Amino acid sequence: MEELLEQYKSTTVQDVTVWFKAAQVSKFPSNGGACIKYKDKQIAVFNFERKKAWYACQNVCPHKMEMVLSRGMIGDQNGVPKVACPMHKKTFSLENGENLNGDLDPIATYPVKIENGFVYVGFSE
Repeated sequence: MEELLEQYKSTTVQDVTVWFKAAQVSKFPSNGGACIKYKDKQIAVFNFERKKAWYACQNVCPHKMEMVLSRGMIGDQNGVPKVACPMHKKTFSLENGENLNGDLDPIATYPVKIENGFVYVGFSE
């Protein structure tokens, strides 16, 4: 299972070499997430409308290795936007992937931009 996690590496805006056109903004639920596929990766994309922000992270929760984060609940913990895994409620920062429970490694996060009504996710590969 470690091999699965190894394919996910956080990307910063400065490291983006590919802006992947994911879908139209209208295809993503308000204040929720949806899963996209980029190469062999499943990426959770969140329209955090309450914060007027978009986030992306790996879809696999490292706790039980389930592809479920896109179906997690989003919220805020002390000003940090977060997603809670729908299976066991492990929470992760949508800004930097930190496990807010403190018992797991961070998840990979990716930059998101909106242009001409489309959602783009940034990758460094």
